[in-house]
Amino acid sequence: MRWKPNVTVAAIIEADGRFLIVEEDTERGRQINQPAGHLEHGESLVDAVRREVLEETGYEFEPEGLVGIYLSDKADSTDISYLRFAFFGRVIAHHPERPLDVGIVAAHWLSAEEILAHHYPHRSPLVARCLADWQAGQRAPLSLLDRV
Repeated sequence: MRWKPNVTVAAIIEADGRFLIVEEDTERGRQINQPAGHLEHGESLVDAVRREVLEETGYEFEPEGLVGIYLSDKADSTDISYLRFAFFGRVIAHHPERPLDVGIVAAHWLSAEEILAHHYPHRSPLVARCLADWQAGQRAPLSLLDRV
């Protein structure tokens, strides 16, 4: 079997000291995550993160740069890994009438403290890691990506 990581995108979106987080039903129960999802064939990373944020939250997102690129193994598997591109940026419009993706219960604006202390577990350890990197000021330009 040939190993290859699953490419995912995520958005770290802060406004007025609060971060956009999704509450979702997963195979491991209710969890929270940054708006995130898989890169689709033929899609740029920037287009993927715009699409995922809109589908999961109803917000239009404009990426401005990268917080980081992370390689993480799935907690309950020995052969599944995720290569996560975490973007930062801003929301430019909201469509509250738009239905959210299957499995997404709600989108919330939470403080960093609320995210870290939330009663629902994080979907991945990368939720806290990306948040910490954002708070530490870690930023990279979109120009690092070849196909934006």
